[in-house]
Amino acid sequence: MKVIKRGSTYQLRRRVPRRYRSVEPRETVWISLHTDSEKRAKEKATAAWAQLEQAWEARLAGDTQDAERRFQAVQELAEARGYRYLDAGRVAKLPLDELLNRVEDATDRQGEPDPKEAAALLGGVAKPEITVSRALDLFWGFAKDQTLGKSETQRRKWENPHKKAIGNFIAVIGDKPLAEIDADDTLAFREWWMDRLETEGLNPSSANKDLIHLGKVLKQVNRMKRLGLTLPLADLRFKEGEKVTRPPFSSEWIKDRLLKPGALDGLDTEARCIILGMVNTGYRPSEGAALTGSRIRLDANVPHISIEPEGRTLKSQYSRREIPLVGVSLEAFRECRDGFPTYRDNANLSKVVSDYFTANGLRETPKHSLYSLRHSFEDRMLAAGVDERIRRDLFGHRLNRERYGEGASLEHKAKLIQAIAF
Repeated sequence: MKVIKRGSTYQLRRRVPRRYRSVEPRETVWISLHTDSEKRAKEKATAAWAQLEQAWEARLAGDTQDAERRFQAVQELAEARGYRYLDAGRVAKLPLDELLNRVEDATDRQGEPDPKEAAALLGGVAKPEITVSRALDLFWGFAKDQTLGKSETQRRKWENPHKKAIGNFIAVIGDKPLAEIDADDTLAFREWWMDRLETEGLNPSSANKDLIHLGKVLKQVNRMKRLGLTLPLADLRFKEGEKVTRPPFSSEWIKDRLLKPGALDGLDTEARCIILGMVNTGYRPSEGAALTGSRIRLDANVPHISIEPEGRTLKSQYSRREIPLVGVSLEAFRECRDGFPTYRDNANLSKVVSDYFTANGLRETPKHSLYSLRHSFEDRMLAAGVDERIRRDLFGHRLNRERYGEGASLEHKAKLIQAIAF
């Protein structure tokens, strides 16, 4: 057991015993001791470790879930009898007539107490403690509506930041019951992030994302489990500077470098087609990768692709759209007319392209990425004077005013894009 100072606060560092590996995914835990005094930290370390072991033992025994089910059962039974469930202490303070009503309804016909009725009406079951890790387990069920229709990759990308935030919080504060989380805990977590921002040069947005996802999990569980807690999660965010945006590729760079014969030949066919398809469509890389043969309509009067929620969700309702195919993008889809099964539900596309661009000198600057082609397409449309409504329809963006009519036809859009296409 080691007591180590991180930033201005001492923390306990210890490997997880083999006995608890089935209920604790971490190999090593860090527990904040909430003090800058080494002597005080050593005094608190033993108790902090004992508390964590107790939580692990409860998980091994299944006590947490069993207690929650039992508590929910007595709440439902009390409601079925026309009462609100109260703990024993609050029942004892009820007006005498209401107390007697509860006692009477908790007895059977022979006047003997019914254990289940008594537990429900007289507050015989203590409210179970929900720890931070248990809150995450519960959150997945409460937030199921947010993953409906998502592909496996989309669901994983949605889950990961929640897991990361909760994991970081437990590493710093410990797996405490929600009811015991106080302002010192959340401020200590903020201080831990402040130390990382200073020592690792991280962007404040990384810390803020953790705070947002932590808050989402704890608040949702607090609300849905009717815990009635006042969670100290306000005013924790860090001030962020100017938002960094991806720069667009210049037209000269696209023409002379990206579209130079052989420049993309080292990529696999699907990745190369996705890149070339993006040049004159500006779709999001994930949208292009998700296209199937049925959404690539080369035999239509105006060849086009149709961005639809097929096996996945779209970023927003405005993302559903049809985009004409012209120039190198049309040729790319003629080669890859059946879509991109390799990358359809695979998050590796950006890394594959990023590594290739870096290795082959295809980044106009270190900040340029595959997504820069989307920004370039928009800049070219803007320079050509394409109407804002059409630009937003092609990009799947919300219009800053109410939409009227169907918008421009595919034929009209194709003519506009042809004028700026490569």
